[in-house]
Amino acid sequence: MMAVLVATVRRDLLLSVRRRSDVLASLVFFVMVTTLFPLGVGPEKNSLRAMAPGVLWVAALLASTLALGRLFSADLADGTLEQMALSSEPLALIVAGKVLAHWLVSGVPLVTLSPLLALQFGLDANAIGVLALSLLLGTPVLSLVGAVGAALTLGTRGGGVLLSLLVLPLTIPVLIFGAGAVGAQASGLGADAHLLLLGGLLAASVALAPWATAAALRISLD
Repeated sequence: MMAVLVATVRRDLLLSVRRRSDVLASLVFFVMVTTLFPLGVGPEKNSLRAMAPGVLWVAALLASTLALGRLFSADLADGTLEQMALSSEPLALIVAGKVLAHWLVSGVPLVTLSPLLALQFGLDANAIGVLALSLLLGTPVLSLVGAVGAALTLGTRGGGVLLSLLVLPLTIPVLIFGAGAVGAQASGLGADAHLLLLGGLLAASVALAPWATAAALRISLD
């Protein structure tokens, strides 16, 4: 079973390398949004520190959602998705591999860039560390929950808008706990409780989302 997971991840990563413009679009969006806020608000350090957790997390959430549309669409167009559904291997395992590849391509770059972008807001080293850790825990949840929405809206007209309407409300807890962790650390309260809640959401998403996505894909293909 691990061989199937590894093969799926490898395949999707290779396809992502061939479509570098799609990958870069989400990353450029994240950089532009987080950079425009300090330019628009001004150099007041206290204001920037206060808004930093929300701005960075909202930008990461929107950038992650922007990349969800291509998760299954290409496989549907060339018939690969139907072959995956008919395969003797568990569809949930294949979905898990696709979601992992999606996170490696769209989530990991956001986590990697976030400390550098956080410097624009005047956050201290501890708050920046918590920001990176919260994104490391939270962005996989965004990919897992987003995969369910991408499967439900697969092949529908205006699927991108519908996908956002489905996914964004479900990701609000991740946004609250992720931004709350950074805000709590910056104010000296400690971020342990928020990070534990993010870890719980991640564990629940890993356990449930691949199966829900597999069921949604079968419904979409019928």
